[in-house]
Amino acid sequence: MDEKAKFSVGIDIGTENVRAVVLTEGKEGELAVVGYNEGKNIGMRKGVVANLTGPSEAIDRVLGEVERMSGYQVNNATVSINGAQITSERAEGVIAVGTADHEISAEDLDRVEAAAVDGRIAANRAVLDVLPLDYTLDDQNGIKDPMGMTGVRLKMEACVVSTLTPNLLNLKKATEAASVTTELVEPSVMAGARAVLSEKQIENGVGVIDLGAATTGVAVYEEGDLQYLGVVPVGWNNITNDLAIVLQIDTEMAEDIKRRFVTGLFEDGEKDIVVRKGRTELNFSREEVNQVVRDRVAEIFERARGELVRAKYDQRLPEGIVLIGGGARMRDIDYFAKEAFQAAVKIGVPHNLGGVAESIYRPEYAAAVGLAMKGIQEAPREGTVKLKKKKGDSKGLFGWLKKF
Repeated sequence: MDEKAKFSVGIDIGTENVRAVVLTEGKEGELAVVGYNEGKNIGMRKGVVANLTGPSEAIDRVLGEVERMSGYQVNNATVSINGAQITSERAEGVIAVGTADHEISAEDLDRVEAAAVDGRIAANRAVLDVLPLDYTLDDQNGIKDPMGMTGVRLKMEACVVSTLTPNLLNLKKATEAASVTTELVEPSVMAGARAVLSEKQIENGVGVIDLGAATTGVAVYEEGDLQYLGVVPVGWNNITNDLAIVLQIDTEMAEDIKRRFVTGLFEDGEKDIVVRKGRTELNFSREEVNQVVRDRVAEIFERARGELVRAKYDQRLPEGIVLIGGGARMRDIDYFAKEAFQAAVKIGVPHNLGGVAESIYRPEYAAAVGLAMKGIQEAPREGTVKLKKKKGDSKGLFGWLKKF
């Protein structure tokens, strides 16, 4: 293994599964997958850490195989965060930058960002990212990057993504218990979008829906930037639970029926569904099974569409909807989603990767791949946690968390 190779690790910590991916970057910027693994997780509820032991043990198990496969010892990683506590909101900041011949510097950009966030985010929330949407320098608007330009008054409009501070703090503790330093933290749906979307889609307007086990993430992109993010506290495990209750079976059998016999077309055949439990043969009405699943999927999609309505992007996305996450593996789910969202729908999978990438060209690996890609792109200093800090916090967010 080339000791000078640039490695990045993404760990997607889901309610039901933990997935990890190791990427390397070649001399020409090409990315290759050198390690990946997934395993069951416990100790999470609706995307939030409920106890530290379960997630930390799951991370440790998954990374053990990743390290054997890649030959790379994982000490640092970019990690996903989830839960309905994650929100986005618009913010504006304005600063005076100096005389008419003053050139906009990195310090000016930091100041206007602080002005946008200051007083607009509740004290019990941690800012995950501040994404500039538009700059106005004096009377000139529509500027994407004002660095080096001259002017006296700088205004920024941004999309601010945040979560409850305990949510972030407990996630970091879970990774530290697995001997992993959290370099960067990003919502799962944002990470997945990075791995599956093209520049054209992000520019024209597209929605990404992450169909997780216990949550459904919704992100909207347009004009090259994230415009909105929301998380709905229902997911694909709700379907399994509904089947278990209605059919009076355990959740393991319900999950098996969901995966093997249900498609997004919900076609009712004449033959019943037959499954074996030990020496016993059980028969279930296909029509009843389809009805249970259809009702829950319709509810999940309706609540996801509600997020699009809240963002004022319902039926306003030229590139349609892209589905990622484990729920996107249901056969023909894109057909049902097309009807539910009244938009074009695609299944999103990671692409343009070398190495052993073919094995993870699946929608449930989108977030882990996107997290590793973020680590490559931003390459923070080893041992740092690259999160936005609030104005007046001289030691950064985690300096405050240590005091907390």
